[in-house]
This record gives sequence, C-alpha cells and structure tokens, in this order.
Amino acid sequence: MGVSRVRRSLPTCHGILGSLLGVAAFATLAASPALAADTKPNVVLILADNVGYGDLGPYGGGELRGFPTPRIDQLAHEGLRLTQYLVEPACTPSRAALMTGQYSIRNGLSLVLVPGTKNTLSGDAFTMGDMFHAAGYATAIYGKWHLGRDPQSLPTAHGFDEFYGIPPDWSWDSATFLDTIRLTHAFPEAYLPHIAAETTIVEAAAGGPLQSVKPYTPEVRAEIDNELVDKAIDFMKRQHAAEKPFFVYLPFSMGHYPNLPSKAFAGKSRIGNYGDKMMEGDFHVGQVLDAVKQLGLDDNTIVIFVSDNGPQGMTVRELGNNGTPDTGSSGPFRGELGDISEGAIRTFAFIRWPGHVNPDSTSYAMFSEMDFLPTLARIIGGKLPTDRPIDGLDQSDVLLGKTAQGHRQSLLTFIGPDLVAVRWMHWRIYYRDIHPTGDGAQRLGGLESSSSEMNGYPKIFNIEMDPGEQLNVAFLFPWVLNPALMAVSEYEKSVKDHPNPPAPNVTRFRGGG
Repeated sequence: MGVSRVRRSLPTCHGILGSLLGVAAFATLAASPALAADTKPNVVLILADNVGYGDLGPYGGGELRGFPTPRIDQLAHEGLRLTQYLVEPACTPSRAALMTGQYSIRNGLSLVLVPGTKNTLSGDAFTMGDMFHAAGYATAIYGKWHLGRDPQSLPTAHGFDEFYGIPPDWSWDSATFLDTIRLTHAFPEAYLPHIAAETTIVEAAAGGPLQSVKPYTPEVRAEIDNELVDKAIDFMKRQHAAEKPFFVYLPFSMGHYPNLPSKAFAGKSRIGNYGDKMMEGDFHVGQVLDAVKQLGLDDNTIVIFVSDNGPQGMTVRELGNNGTPDTGSSGPFRGELGDISEGAIRTFAFIRWPGHVNPDSTSYAMFSEMDFLPTLARIIGGKLPTDRPIDGLDQSDVLLGKTAQGHRQSLLTFIGPDLVAVRWMHWRIYYRDIHPTGDGAQRLGGLESSSSEMNGYPKIFNIEMDPGEQLNVAFLFPWVLNPALMAVSEYEKSVKDHPNPPAPNVTRFRGGG
C-alpha cells in the first residue's frame, strides 16, 4: 500500500462564504521530512476517560471542584493548553478517531462497542501504532483499547508491540459485571465462570494471542492505574536503555465510572470518589513527567494529555460511589458523554515538548483528536496511507506556535449511522434534536438521550455568544447553513469514493419471513 502525507486545501466554491470553509478534500503528497530530523522524539500519549472541560485546574476546575491538580497545573505551565480541543461524543468512537485520524463512522465504530456485534476495528485499519512502528519506534499500550477483542482488532495487530489492560471490548465498569449479575440472579451460578473468563486483565505481544492475567474485580479496578503507570514507566526505561525511540499510549481510568480510588487516595478530595480519582490521576501524570525527567529525556519527549470525551452525567451517578455523585463538569458548555452538544465533544488537552512547544502557552485554534495522527507523522517523518481519506489535519504549526488560528474550521459529529451535527467556526449546527428522557430522578441525558427528526431546518447556536446553547439563532444567522452544508458535501464526496462499512446498530433488526 502506498503511503504519503495528507493535506487539506480550500475547496472550489462560489462566494465569500465558501472561501471561508477550509474543509478541502484529501490530497496525496510526498511525505515531508521530520520536523525533528536530528533525533526522533519519544511520544507519551495519556488519555483520561470522561473528564470534562471544567474538571481540571487549568480550565477552572481542580481546587474549585474540591480536588487540587498541582501536577496537571505544572504540565499546563510547562506546555501548551488547547481551549478548542474537539473529540467524538463517546468512548469507542473517540478512541477510533484518535487512533486512525478518521471519523469513527469510516471504521464502523460510531457507537460505543457492544460485544457480540460485528463492529470492531478492521484488520485493514491504519492506526497510530502502525505509523509509529513503521517509523522505527517501540510501541506499547497500557489500559483501555475498547476497539474489539477479535484477533484482527487487537492493538498488537495494529502496530503495538505490547498490550496490558482491561478486556479490549469492554470498559472500566466491566469489573462490576459479576457483582451485578449475582445481585439480579440473571444467570445460573454455573454460567458465571464463562462470564468471568471474558472480564479479566489481559496482555498480548505483537502478533500473539490475547492472554488472561487475572480476574478483573472491583478491588483490581481501584488499583489498576498504579499498574498501568508502572508498566508504562518500565517500558520507557527499557527502550531508553536499548536506545530506541518509543511511543507509549496510556489510556488509564481517571474519570470513568465506577471511580473507585486506590487505597492511597481514598478520601483525599472534598467531593468523594470522583474527586479522589481526579487527584490520583494528577499524581500519575506527575509520575510520568518525573520519569521522563529522570531518564534525561525531557527535551526529546512529547507528552500529550487529553480526555476522550465530555464528562459522565446523571446516568450512573450512584454506581459504586458510596452515595457520592460520579459526575464530572463540562464547564460553561452544555452536554455530557453521549450527547452531541459542545460539552460532550469539547474537553481538555495539554502538549509539552520543551524547546519546541512554548511553555505556559494557550491556543484557541480548533484542534480535533484526529489531527494528532498527521501532526505526529509530520513531526517524526511518519507516513500515512493514501488509499483512504484522512480527516485529521497537520496542526504542527499550532503546537510550535506558528499560527494562532490553526488549519481546521469544521468538524462533523455522528451517532451510529447518522450525521447529527456540524461544528463550523464558533457555530454548532444540529440536524437532529437530542433531548433527555424520563421524568424526575429518572430524567437522563447523554447516552440515555432520545433523538428526533427536525422539521426541515436545523438548529444553530453561537457557542461564543451562548456557550450553554440556550438560544437557537437559526433565523438570525441563516447564512451559517451554507458553509456547514459545504462541510457535509465534502464528506459526502469522500464517501462516494470510499464507502463506509455498515454503521453499528443494536436497536434495528431484520424481521422474519
């Protein structure tokens, strides 16, 4: 398969509005030389889980939320803080987009993965692991993959040399499955060992099978991040000793229900388990920074710390938390995990690379999680496939402080098979109406939301005038529809040449007969 760099250019269109769009079709170019041509930088990508825009200190949370985050504050002071970092609205879609540089729907992963469905990562997918491995890096993932456990879907089938973590088709809450099954007497006791075999800590090496390590229990859940961080640091030490550049992907559990804190952090915050887990995650980020420094790799290591999506809301607020709410904060924005509004897809991002990324800097450039793949490829001289659309953009100019605006102006949001919203500049355009379900204490949003068709016209919100999205301004600023439709049109053109696989679905089934 031929590989090259992917670049966006402005589409040909009529009028001033069209020239503003900047959502060009993908174009194949020769690979550019690495920005760091002398020495390939190491990369450590830490991924929090369901941590919102308003949770951490550098975004107005931290101490004000009842849990100080001094090491994350340090990371922000020593690097770049993005204030328009945009993701997909839930775990599997976001991780698929981050790893592949493509909208999750292009890989059939636009819903949270449900084991038993056909929608897992294809063996033909190209991931960040593939890119780094081909560039001569040692690669490892410790934590949550959530893109499938079929042999062709494992991280070790996609460029990663090592994998250790939770079941790759489930999330952190699978530690509670046996307890809740016993609580409800849902399965005969004789069947529980079969379920237990599917909910274990696992490991794998490149090209090898998945191996069970130990049962994944609530007790293991509480201490799992200690294991993951220790393994990540050990991997860095081993590769440094071998004089090999490394890429470490550390998707740990900070923020995801049930937020069971380790013994060292239980009771440390002022708001219960969620705050305790935030403080624990802050400590682990500090451990990584300290390890990089102790290895003498500060100036040659890019540390990235981001969240996969907005915070968990009301749907599992009591799960495993001893009566304390398990809810994060989306700051001034509306929405939570599973929504399509700004609070679901806008979260935190820090990038630290001493001598290259300006310390104590902030960028308001629109930056998608998909942009990391082409951006890091540009930095290390990696190559991207030319046989598929890459939706990410090279944003190395943003990281290096060469542009204030960046190179992205639009972003699409999908739920299952549906294109539900577009972000263009500082506008959000909704093509479906998403609203909470239920009444009273059972009024739930996010993943439990209900969806309905519009009456022919979308809703439009200006998130700078109205970050809480309270005022629909579709008839005050109708011209916004034009560039938004152009962004959709560019995507539709790409799908004609590169059709998507069937979208995930667990609600619509074929009838008999």
